[in-house]
Amino acid sequence: MHTFLNDHPKIVNVIHPTLMDGEFRRRADTYLKGSYGGLVGFELKEGLEAGKRFIDSLKMFYHVANFGDSRSLAIHPASTTHSQLSAEEQEATGVTQGYVRLSVGIEHIDDIQADLAQALDAA
Repeated sequence: MHTFLNDHPKIVNVIHPTLMDGEFRRRADTYLKGSYGGLVGFELKEGLEAGKRFIDSLKMFYHVANFGDSRSLAIHPASTTHSQLSAEEQEATGVTQGYVRLSVGIEHIDDIQADLAQALDAA
C-alpha cells in the first residue's frame, strides 16, 4: 500500500514506518516488531483543495474522524479536525494543507487501491 502511494505523482510524502529511517525506524522496529499496522499518512502536492476533492471522491473509504475499524477510513485533517486552527498552527501540529490520513481496513487490496487511485485522479 505505502509503495503504491509513494510512487504516485500527486503525492509528495508518505508517512509509514517502512519508509522511515534513523530513530523513527528504530522505534517502530523496537515497539511494533514488524507489525506496523494499517495507518498511513500522505501529503498531496496540490494542498487543501486537492485534499478535499480526494476525500469527496472516495467511494469505499469512510470519511470519519475516528480510526481503528475493520473498514477502511480516511480523513483530511486540515478541512475537518484541525480546521479551526490557522495554517501556521496546523503546520506546528504536523498537519499540512494536503495531508491525508488513512486507516486501511480488511477489504481486498485491489479494491482499496482502486478506490485510492480514482480519488487521486480526482484530486
